[in-house]
Amino acid sequence: MTPLRFLLARTMRNEPMLATLSAPLSDLHAELSGRQVALVGNARALAQAQQGAQIDAADLVVRINRAPMPDPASHGTRTDWLGLAVRLPAADRARLAPRRILWMSPKRKRLDWQTAHSPGFYLHPLADYAALTAELGAPPTTGAMLIGLILSAPVAGLTLHGFDFFASQSLSGRRRAAQVPHDFAAEAAWVARAAERDARLRLA
Repeated sequence: MTPLRFLLARTMRNEPMLATLSAPLSDLHAELSGRQVALVGNARALAQAQQGAQIDAADLVVRINRAPMPDPASHGTRTDWLGLAVRLPAADRARLAPRRILWMSPKRKRLDWQTAHSPGFYLHPLADYAALTAELGAPPTTGAMLIGLILSAPVAGLTLHGFDFFASQSLSGRRRAAQVPHDFAAEAAWVARAAERDARLRLA
C-alpha cells in the first residue's frame, strides 16, 4: 500500500483496506501455541519488585505502549511483541525493537505508516474491541485487550506482571484513575473471573 493510499484509508476509516496490512490471527496463534507468555504492564509498583529474570525467562514477552523499563531487575530486558494504542516515538521504537507490533486501539487515525508496515504487524479488530467494551461497561485498556487476545490462543500459560489496575498509577504518565476512560475495578474483576476459569492465567 502506498503512503497516500494508507493516509486515505486511515482518514476515511476504511477498515477493510487497513485490515489488508494485518497478519492473520492464525499467525499469532501459531506463534503463541504451547508457549509461556509474560505480559508486562506499566504499573509503578513493578519497579519495586524483582521480576525481571522471570519475565526474561518466558518464551514470549509482550509489553504495552511505551513500556518504561527502569531496571532490568524489575522489568527484564526483552520485548518480543508490543501492544500499542499510542504513537511510538522513534527512541522507544529503537529501544524496544519488538519483533511484532499489535495495534490494539480503535483510534485508527493514530496509526502511523511505520507501525502499519512493520514486520508481523497485527490490527486488532474493531468487533473484538466493541465486545470487550460491552462486557466491561467501559473502554478496555490495552492490557485487557491483550489478555483476551493471548488467551484466545493455545498458550501454555500467561503470567501478568505489573498489573495492579492503576492502584499505583502508571510508569508511563501521571494521570490518576479518574482521569482515564477505563473502569479498573471492572477489569480487575474480569481478570479474577478469567483466572478462576482458566488455569493458564496468573498474576505474578
